[in-house]
Amino acid sequence: MAESAAATWTTHIRGKPVQLPATVAGIRATLRTADVASFDAEVARTPGQYLHRVLARWALPPEAHAEDAETVARLREGDFSGCVPQDDTTAEPPAGAV
Repeated sequence: MAESAAATWTTHIRGKPVQLPATVAGIRATLRTADVASFDAEVARTPGQYLHRVLARWALPPEAHAEDAETVARLREGDFSGCVPQDDTTAEPPAGAV
């Protein structure tokens, strides 16, 4: 049981690696008392195939959510610096395409 309580995920926040709890018990232990009931209710009603997403969202600290909001705002303003295209935009267009 102690092994699962120590399980972690690693993510990057503001460019630095951050260890996050990766068990329901570990995440629950980091929450404010006021958030525990909401967490328990959401975990209880979430289908298994989506549970990892819910746990990851609850495990993230507030600064991660702030960084996401800043990134979305920057992208909405048209600043795509630092973005990596998912497709090959450097290829020549097909003949006849304009």
